[in-house]
Amino acid sequence: MIAKLVSITAAVFLFAGAAIADPVGRYTVRGTNPNGTAYSGTVRVTKTGDTYRVVWDVGNQTYTGTGIGNDDFIAVSYRAGNETGIALYGRKSNGVWEGVWAYAGSRDVGTDRWSPRDRGGNRNS
Repeated sequence: MIAKLVSITAAVFLFAGAAIADPVGRYTVRGTNPNGTAYSGTVRVTKTGDTYRVVWDVGNQTYTGTGIGNDDFIAVSYRAGNETGIALYGRKSNGVWEGVWAYAGSRDVGTDRWSPRDRGGNRNS
């Protein structure tokens, strides 16, 4: 009986940990542009089948991207107006994701840090 309870408890913790680790959710983003200027805004990540939809709202600009990844990383191709780029993030502790990004054709990178606001992202849209 105790062994069965331990097995069930372990399975619940493993499942809960995996659900919390994926990037789905709403975040506060703080970052640095390649020229060194700081910015902040919000990021929303939703599950779209095998991919993720990532939407950044920074200042008066919205960046929309498609990401692929798992519980440890997410790579995102994004667009805003005529600008395109790529970003790569790794999961840190407490649901924080840190990464680097660059516009297409650029030689310089910027940085991003996503801090969780809530786990309210829609996993299916």
